[in-house]
Amino acid sequence: MSFTSQPARPLAALLAVCLAALCMPLSFTGPAVALPAIAAELPGTPLALAWITNAFMLSFGGCLMAAGALADRYGRKRLFLLGVGVFCAAALALSAAGSLAMLGLMRAVQGLGCALALSSGLAALAQLFDGATRAGAFSLIGTTFGAGLAFGPIAAGVLVNHFGWRSLFVATAATGLAALLLGSRTLRESRDPQAAGLDWPGALSFTGALSLLTYGLLQAPNTGWTGSASLALFGGAALLLALFVAVERRTARPMLDLSLLRVPAFAGVQLLAAAPAFSFVVLLVLLPARLIGVEGYSAQGAGAMLLALSAPMLVLPMAAGVAARRIAPAYLCSAGLLAAAGGLLWLSVCAPGQPATTLFGPLLLIGAGISQPWGLMDGLAVSVAPVERAGMAAGIFNTTRVAGEGLALAIVAALLASFVLTALLALPAIAPQQAALAAPLLAAGDLHGASALLPQLPASQLMQAYGDAMHHLLQVLAAISLLSALLLLVFLRPGVAAGTAALMPDRH
Repeated sequence: MSFTSQPARPLAALLAVCLAALCMPLSFTGPAVALPAIAAELPGTPLALAWITNAFMLSFGGCLMAAGALADRYGRKRLFLLGVGVFCAAALALSAAGSLAMLGLMRAVQGLGCALALSSGLAALAQLFDGATRAGAFSLIGTTFGAGLAFGPIAAGVLVNHFGWRSLFVATAATGLAALLLGSRTLRESRDPQAAGLDWPGALSFTGALSLLTYGLLQAPNTGWTGSASLALFGGAALLLALFVAVERRTARPMLDLSLLRVPAFAGVQLLAAAPAFSFVVLLVLLPARLIGVEGYSAQGAGAMLLALSAPMLVLPMAAGVAARRIAPAYLCSAGLLAAAGGLLWLSVCAPGQPATTLFGPLLLIGAGISQPWGLMDGLAVSVAPVERAGMAAGIFNTTRVAGEGLALAIVAALLASFVLTALLALPAIAPQQAALAAPLLAAGDLHGASALLPQLPASQLMQAYGDAMHHLLQVLAAISLLSALLLLVFLRPGVAAGTAALMPDRH
């Protein structure tokens, strides 16, 4: 049973957690739009620039399960305020960073703050709401994420164009400060009295495995998938993952109770957490690189284009929460992913250089489709665990979601670089060494850098090579979304999810 010190003001507390949740999509989408401006001021390799996004996602995803356990043990309000404070401090440090190394480091610290704030905030809300009100509260969290995703790109574009990329981090720090002040006044402390200390061996082995795997995926296009560096990184990740499994099986109160994965609904929720990464989240990074670096849009123009993708997040997640009272969540989630798969196939035939209006239809379809599972994910995450272990459930779910997003970004970046390399090698008069050097730059949206390495090719041919690579990549993403939709029908079919919490093993 969870201990709560005194009654809280639920609606005001919900607003505080929503403000903190708003910081997270802003911190994700903003730097993606600002990346060309950052690269112009702080030049570096494509791999170094990729870590501006991946350091945040890796730290965020790697620390979420540990953050959920800490919140249950030491207090959800305490960890929420600590996390938001760390986030704000890191955001201010980012606004003054003078090198890519400092940017990467502070982005990792920022991800840690987000992990602490999100896990503890969701766990705190699970103590304040139940039944239909809990579903409504978590649907509002999904809508808040949607607002950040919808307005983040355009807001980032305006800030970058008028005040420079550093203003992005000042803006997110201000939003975090508002969450900190409101949360300190409205949240009340709660904890799980039976929670044990942090599972440090499990936390370190999991984070290490995730870090090595992500780094291996990012550098493999440059050093080769079968090169000694790649094999060492992938092998190290496999060993640490095996160690993590061994540790969790022998720990009385594990960070991840592996037996939960035998419960179909619990496994289905984890799949649901990861599925949008390949059909939606990766586009928030890929499309700004394409629009700004390859097609010549301004940062503000690219942000405006992304509204077509993310605007449905403003309304449809809440609508999905209402519809779930009459329609089984499995059907809503699967239908949404099927729609997203159709949108990805449609987008795959929209080559670079076509009128901007050709992108609106597929982007709207993808955004509308992914809004269905997005509005249901957070509520389902805490519904598959007893309320006193809400921190653990939220931590596992959000670890799967954010770690899945980080890995999806690394996998997609590697696939795109490989497809670009194949397209370049198919062109006449291109030496393999030239193509190998130019492919990572073109895949990252640096058309000018690739042109400098391949002066014999006109920009139109490089754009065509990029378009061919993007065509194949989007087809792969559509196939992943289709498979996810079918699997969700199996794991979350009506009757399976009901009563899942009662079926979960109790390892107190």
